[in-house]
Amino acid sequence: MDIERIESTQNARIKHLLALQGKSALRREEGLFVVEGRRELMHCLNAGFDIAGVFYCPEIQPFTEEKVVFNKGTQLFSLSRKVYEKAAYRGSTEGVIAIVRERRLTFDDLQLPDNQLIIVVEGVEKPGNLGAILRTADGAGADAVVFCDAGADPYNPNLIRSSMGAVFSVPVVCSTSGECIAFLKGRGIRILTAQLQDSEPYYSADMTRPTAIVVGNEAAGLTDVWRENADGHVLIPMLGRCDSLNVSASAAILVYEAVRQRRGQSE
Repeated sequence: MDIERIESTQNARIKHLLALQGKSALRREEGLFVVEGRRELMHCLNAGFDIAGVFYCPEIQPFTEEKVVFNKGTQLFSLSRKVYEKAAYRGSTEGVIAIVRERRLTFDDLQLPDNQLIIVVEGVEKPGNLGAILRTADGAGADAVVFCDAGADPYNPNLIRSSMGAVFSVPVVCSTSGECIAFLKGRGIRILTAQLQDSEPYYSADMTRPTAIVVGNEAAGLTDVWRENADGHVLIPMLGRCDSLNVSASAAILVYEAVRQRRGQSE
């Protein structure tokens, strides 16, 4: 495999790499995204993603094609330290960046078990929160995560980083709330919304059957369409002065309650 050496920060490939890092619209248009770090790259490969190109700095860490099995057609680029520092998105780095081909899933692509556990996230915009929710989904064995109505980009570099690679292991669908509600109701999946009004404590709700746990925007919560179409409303008791938790913390509590109930049912 030929390796192209790049020593100028004005190289067209480096400019393209930087544009993909910063522009969600370009990522969608080209079907490409950027992954930085050896661990994240390995998660991509293990999940079967196609790697279009790998940029590495031999001065930081020798990285050759013999160490990783890439798909046919993957291009390798060796960068000088100066160029790599320009291209690197993170402050701390492992000396490797990759351009990866996107995998945009629809509801038709999901292969779900009989007793589904799905996390639905409506209007959440902060990549750090979305990444943390994906980590929870992976840890709890959730079957899918759905991003609704936020313009959320699952391949945002900050989301990838905060998800610790879970964005590659957990099926993610981006849809409207209406499409998601139709899918859930069509599959007989119970919708539980996290909200303060007209709600029961989360530990009182039955999560042992097919369930979608729905959390909302960091500031505004859920819109009325979810409240009106829910099969149940749950809340997390707040015993201090604050009236709510961070959305990723709330999602973790609710999802692991479902895990607790289901493990108890099987014992």
